[in-house]
Amino acid sequence: MQKLQPTYRERLAPSLWLLVSAAVLAPMASLVLVPLDPTLSLAGGVIVGVAAVCGAIWLSPRIEVRGTTLRAGRAHIDAGWLGTPRPLSGDDARHARGPGQDARAWNLIRGGIDGLVIVPVEDPDDPVSAWVVSSRTPDRLAAAIERARYAAQSLQTKPIESS
Repeated sequence: MQKLQPTYRERLAPSLWLLVSAAVLAPMASLVLVPLDPTLSLAGGVIVGVAAVCGAIWLSPRIEVRGTTLRAGRAHIDAGWLGTPRPLSGDDARHARGPGQDARAWNLIRGGIDGLVIVPVEDPDDPVSAWVVSSRTPDRLAAAIERARYAAQSLQTKPIESS
């Protein structure tokens, strides 16, 4: 069976200022190791700085739409249970992340990423009312979710063949 290619993929990598903040660990680690040996101190600082930056990037969550499944971080949901996605940016996104936020929504929000997509969950048995996901390209993510919803609906309406 052929593996489906994702129609949308994004890594919510930290912003540049956060990566610079992680790199500041290098001189701090170096200062701690100076009493042992200056050469060891320099090498240890470089290793700690590189590890902090690489770890911040590698551990950042991913968003992916593959087939009829939306994955955001470690969570996933079939697009057949989703409503029409709403991409937001600017003041609308700030309001949705703050005072306009639904307490029952599932959130994957990252600082430094302005865009946001709100996707209502239409499963009556699910206590979550919506998924709120940060995205640098909210329009593209919303379009990919809409395509996945359409694919999920077309799969549900196909007649089941019996053998």
